Amino acid sequence: MEAERQVAAWLAEATKVTVLTGAGISTDSGIPDFRGPNGLWTADPGAQRLFTLRDYLTDSQVRIAAWKIRQAHAAWTARPNPGHEAIVELENNGQLRAIITQNIDGMHQLAGNSEDLVIEVHGSLYEVECMSCGALTAMSDTLERVTAGEADPACLRCGGILKARTVSFGQPLEPAVLQAAQAAAQDCQVFLAIGTSLTVQPVASLVDRAAQHGAKIVIINAEPTPYDQKADARLSSPISEVLPRIISSGEATDARSAS
Repeated sequence: MEAERQVAAWLAEATKVTVLTGAGISTDSGIPDFRGPNGLWTADPGAQRLFTLRDYLTDSQVRIAAWKIRQAHAAWTARPNPGHEAIVELENNGQLRAIITQNIDGMHQLAGNSEDLVIEVHGSLYEVECMSCGALTAMSDTLERVTAGEADPACLRCGGILKARTVSFGQPLEPAVLQAAQAAAQDCQVFLAIGTSLTVQPVASLVDRAAQHGAKIVIINAEPTPYDQKADARLSSPISEVLPRIISSGEATDARSAS
């Protein structure tokens, strides 16, 4: 509990907090993570092919399986949990610099965080992109076609391959999005890495960027990460329990008023 009190004190004094979230923040909303004990890839290592760009573009069976997973995705019925809601409190306090999220589930926006503060480095499940002409459509419209019997729907404009507008393995991040994430990492007093394994680059390197610019590094994750030794504090309690404890609007307001 001493580590929690220290982190709460840092947050109470901070006027700029940047949050990096991974799949672990959404597991209590019923959305499985990837690498945890009950993760999608832990249960079925072969499922990684569905998230690898080369396999997706060259194998229609991979695409068919991917559309089935999108159709059944837990995000369509999930609701934000107290962890998401605690980050909204940071924004309401005027402390939130940005949320850099590796998640594609839209839970931060659904919880109430402002669209312009959420940097979706791995894209969004709610849009579909044609890999040939770049046309964008709503995921809901494309899933209606899958439900109607199109196992591998093609672009209605050019006939190209359709894919969720998310970043797959082997696919680069959008430069402007990465630049926004890097700016948020280097412009904060506290950098919270929550529910992420910190194994996927270049996003994991944002921890280094934040540390180099003087931020306190706080890692909240059930499993160890490669950056634990660089953290100023490491918490392993359940995210939806520990975030509300360390983020308190009353303490933060009082601390800033007294300073």
